[in-house]
Amino acid sequence: MDVTYEATQREIATDKGALRYHEAGDGPPLLLLHGSGIGVSGWRNYRGNLEVFAEHFHCYILEFPGFGVSDPVPGNPVLTAGSAVTRFMNALEIESAAVIGNSMGGVVGVNVAMRHPERVSKLVTIGGVGPNIFSQHPSEGTRLLQEFADGPSRDKLVRWLEAMVYDRAMVTEERIEERWAAANDPESHKSLAAMYGSKAFAAQQQAMTDSGVPPYWSMMGKVTCPTLLTWGRDDRQCPPDMAMIPMRLIPDAELHIFPKCGHWVMIEAKQAFERVVLEFLLR
Repeated sequence: MDVTYEATQREIATDKGALRYHEAGDGPPLLLLHGSGIGVSGWRNYRGNLEVFAEHFHCYILEFPGFGVSDPVPGNPVLTAGSAVTRFMNALEIESAAVIGNSMGGVVGVNVAMRHPERVSKLVTIGGVGPNIFSQHPSEGTRLLQEFADGPSRDKLVRWLEAMVYDRAMVTEERIEERWAAANDPESHKSLAAMYGSKAFAAQQQAMTDSGVPPYWSMMGKVTCPTLLTWGRDDRQCPPDMAMIPMRLIPDAELHIFPKCGHWVMIEAKQAFERVVLEFLLR
């Protein structure tokens, strides 16, 4: 199976611009949703896992609007990502799919599962879902993102990358340069600043307070599909105490915590993550 970037890249037109994605494998549909962060993309999140999952599933790695790959759309990146999932599924006539979501992608997956339960058959989240209970808010990783969003530099990128993993040896020069090049894309930085810039972040927090609308995590009892919450024990972006609320509220949820692992569970605990997730999805 050829799972290179060139062999798997695809594009589909929608009424709000082109959505780009990577496709591989046969079987039931599996959507892989990426997180936020500096120089992020779906391909960088999941390229190492695609071949394993494509042996069992028809995989789609969706690139969210506004991160420098799919066409940008106006609005909050988390909200536009949610609508992009349903647009994407409609365009490809995917009635229902299993979903894997990393960090922000997990939040997006939860929201799609709550609003359109018929579209999500099973859900796997990788960190990110729920509120901070015992840990500081914003977290160390989020503070480092804010510093970068307010004034980008290569040194700030390296500090953030090192906070994403347990083993700093994973922060290779190649990974640094790849992320730095992607972070210089205007649309990518625009989305990052809209989520993590100091002023934008403060405005979002105030807007949530003023709106009177309950936070999404307080309504996770509406997630009806079987859900696997995965977490790195040493996650400094989304500390594992966040898992307590979704584990309690989602009716059919289970939690797996990986030791000696940071935020990028699918990368840093690759083989163990793939084994646990495949068992859950194929069960």
